[in-house]
Amino acid sequence: MVILSIVLAVVGLGVGFGANTLITKRRQLDIESKAEKERQKASKEAEKILAQAREEATKLAEEARKDEQNRRKELKELENRLVVREESLDKKLDDIDKRTEKLRSSEDEIEKLKDEIRDIRSKQQEKLEKIAKLSKTEAAEKLMQMTERDIRGDLLGLVSKLQNEAKENAEDQAALIITTAMERMSSEVTAERTVTSIKLEDEEMKGRIIGKEGRNIQALQRATGVDIMVDDTPGYIVLSSFDPVRREVARQALEMLMKDGRIHPGRIEEVVEKAQKNVEKDVVRAGEDAAREVGVIGVPKEILHLLGELRFRTSYGQNVLKHSTEMAHMAGMIAEELGADVKITKYSALVHDLGKALTHKMEGKHHHISGEVLRKYGAPEEVALAAEQHHDDMEATSVEALIIRVVDAISASRPGARNISAENFAERMKELENIANSFGGIEKSYAISAGREVRVFVKPHDIDDLSAIKLARDIATKIESSMQYPGTIKVNVIRETRAIEFAK
Repeated sequence: MVILSIVLAVVGLGVGFGANTLITKRRQLDIESKAEKERQKASKEAEKILAQAREEATKLAEEARKDEQNRRKELKELENRLVVREESLDKKLDDIDKRTEKLRSSEDEIEKLKDEIRDIRSKQQEKLEKIAKLSKTEAAEKLMQMTERDIRGDLLGLVSKLQNEAKENAEDQAALIITTAMERMSSEVTAERTVTSIKLEDEEMKGRIIGKEGRNIQALQRATGVDIMVDDTPGYIVLSSFDPVRREVARQALEMLMKDGRIHPGRIEEVVEKAQKNVEKDVVRAGEDAAREVGVIGVPKEILHLLGELRFRTSYGQNVLKHSTEMAHMAGMIAEELGADVKITKYSALVHDLGKALTHKMEGKHHHISGEVLRKYGAPEEVALAAEQHHDDMEATSVEALIIRVVDAISASRPGARNISAENFAERMKELENIANSFGGIEKSYAISAGREVRVFVKPHDIDDLSAIKLARDIATKIESSMQYPGTIKVNVIRETRAIEFAK
């Protein structure tokens, strides 16, 4: 049984091995068959792709051949055209050479003819001189003398007649032009004052403005340099200063403080600084508006800024900016009538008093300063000359400068346009401040109370207490020696030290 079992096992193994071998061979044959089919399929596809590639290559080669033929054809045509042009140019050059040769021969013939004519003229002149017994120069002189004798009388009569007519008509014509300009440019007569009034809402606001022991009103006066009066006019606060800029700063600062309600020395300094910035904006806007009103364009920004400052300057009580714009309008009308340059004339009239915005900063007469400043900031030289020559200490070298003189006199001499006493008062106030500022260590100074007091603020690091006493005496002495004034002037030197620290 054991042997039979072993035999059967061996037989089973052999049968299994044979079956397995047979199955493996069949699978291998199937795989080879599939691989052959795939190979044949890939071969067909490759042949197909190769055929397509050949066709495309043939097409590209054909197109390239056609393009090459077209290019050769174009190059051939271009070459033919160049040949034709070259032949044409050669012909033209030949023609030019022939014409040049003809011109040279013609010039030689003309030169010969000129020589012959000169010989003929010289021979004729010699014959004439022999016949007349006079040289050419002597004959010309005699002819001129005869002609001069004949026409001198007529010329003298004509010149005399024209001069008389010009004298008779000049004054009438000038009066007509000036009257027409004055009639077309009529403006209101307004005189600037040295005070500004602000209406109070109630008496409580007056007390808040004055502050405890007068601290608020003193801080306002110190920051603005304006004399503030609260009891002179019921229901109003009066701001008094000869400087319109300070009055405007004080007015805006007071209005902002009254509207805000918070009034104390620290807040006052902030508001005054803000008001000063607002006034600076108003200055720029005023200059631009004035130039736009009179039709002057292309004015540099620096000149417009100085022009805007004239809004807060007066000349004998007359607002300088209004005076300048009025002059510009009239100057344009007169220049148009006389045939002068209207643009230059208007420009010059508008900026002729520009120096008045700087007379407190620069030495010299305002019209000389105007000329220097206009040249500095790039204004045309004609404008600078006309502005510089609008007063009699310089000779007017252009029609435009003469027109500026005329309209300046017209605008200034209108009834009520200027106030001499107000101007003298303002000049005295400015002189007081200039005397104080001439000393060292001065931070700022204000002439207040109609010139009866000079309030001087010094730099505490430069001036000590003893020096402040001496400075007050020196300023008073210089005022006494250099000025004439009624009554007495109080010199008030203020030295203030502030200690500031921040808690972080």
